[in-house]
Amino acid sequence: MKTAPQRLRAGLAAGAAVVVLLWAVQVQPSARPDDVIGAAAHLTGLLAGYGILVMLFLMARVPAVEHGVGADRLARWHAFGGRRVLVLCAAHGLFALVVYALRSGTDLFSAHAELLRYPAVAAAYAGAALLACVGLVSARAVRRRVPHEAWRAIHLLTYLAAALGFVHQLAGPDVRVTSFTTWFWALLHTVVGVLLAWYRGFVPVRQAMRHGLRVAAVEREGPDVVSVTIEGGRLGELRAESGQFFRWRFLRGGLWHTALPFSLSAPVRDDRLRITVKALGAHSRRVRGLRPGTRVLATGPFGALTWRRRTRPKVLLIAGGIGITPMRALFEALPAGPGDLTLLYRAGDAGQLVLRDELEAIAAERRAGLHYLVGRSDEAYDPLAPQALRALVPDLSDHDVYLCGPPGMADATTASLIRAGVPSGRIHSECFTY
Repeated sequence: MKTAPQRLRAGLAAGAAVVVLLWAVQVQPSARPDDVIGAAAHLTGLLAGYGILVMLFLMARVPAVEHGVGADRLARWHAFGGRRVLVLCAAHGLFALVVYALRSGTDLFSAHAELLRYPAVAAAYAGAALLACVGLVSARAVRRRVPHEAWRAIHLLTYLAAALGFVHQLAGPDVRVTSFTTWFWALLHTVVGVLLAWYRGFVPVRQAMRHGLRVAAVEREGPDVVSVTIEGGRLGELRAESGQFFRWRFLRGGLWHTALPFSLSAPVRDDRLRITVKALGAHSRRVRGLRPGTRVLATGPFGALTWRRRTRPKVLLIAGGIGITPMRALFEALPAGPGDLTLLYRAGDAGQLVLRDELEAIAAERRAGLHYLVGRSDEAYDPLAPQALRALVPDLSDHDVYLCGPPGMADATTASLIRAGVPSGRIHSECFTY
């Protein structure tokens, strides 16, 4: 069972509408400034609390959601919603401060000091400060300068912020107005908490115990690139498909504390999984030092970049950089007749092409097209421009296109494909970012 993006958006919007309804049935119509500002404080507070739950749910790794919507899209929604939640939190705090000052007849500074004496308000301040910290390190300009491991660790503060916010909400007048609203709000938090604990905690441990995953081999594929083969038992039960990824946690020093997403770079066979990893950060660099026998925790499979998105007999695969990993698996596994499958592999220079022997063997066996598009991105000629794509694939508009690569390359290529006549609904992509 999979949840379509449209259905998930509709469900989240319906939840927001219920929250607004809870606010509307308890608000007292009034034209007094303090009542108007107080009503705004209550509404923004409820929506901020609901928004935090939505952000946690989107990252709970629920398989039906990740398979149907796609992990990259969920991450974009999470980032988009997170910024709105921060705005709602700030608005709620400001409105509450102003209305308290108006009703107590004090200035804003005195009102601020008095409010902090209430434990529930202090909890809200602390939670909002933690969320602001997470939002700061997630800003694009800051995120590029923060190691991925540190970024992930700081993001864990979101759980503490949500707990502090929940304490504040239960003590406030909006949730405690009736026993039903208290029950409803607690139920929402319980459901999201259980999903997080189940899919981010219990499931990885259960899979590790059931399948006994261990590193079988580590092979060098190119500069700073290795392939890691993981073996285990009954891996067919995972129902992993080419184009999908797992979140891997290798139980050795320097790696055990972080789980990172890596795509399968070959179809599952003989109870073996394979990933191909490029050293892009401290964590991925340590992967090169793995030894056979290292135990592995894996959560997944995730991702919607599979054969199920296909709508046409002809398929074009486009890979950029290490985005070749899911494309290589699809290149071997996608059903296609001779001439119906083509792979374009974009790289800065020939030395950056990995899995080349495998790709050429697959192309020869399947009579599929294979083109290496080598050159720096700042060169005058763009091999992924609309006219260049049409020259390589004359019947381009008759293809489904699968695309995986760095964000800038993926965005530019998507725009080129659309200009070249490929409908956006037939462009299937996942973006490697965090």
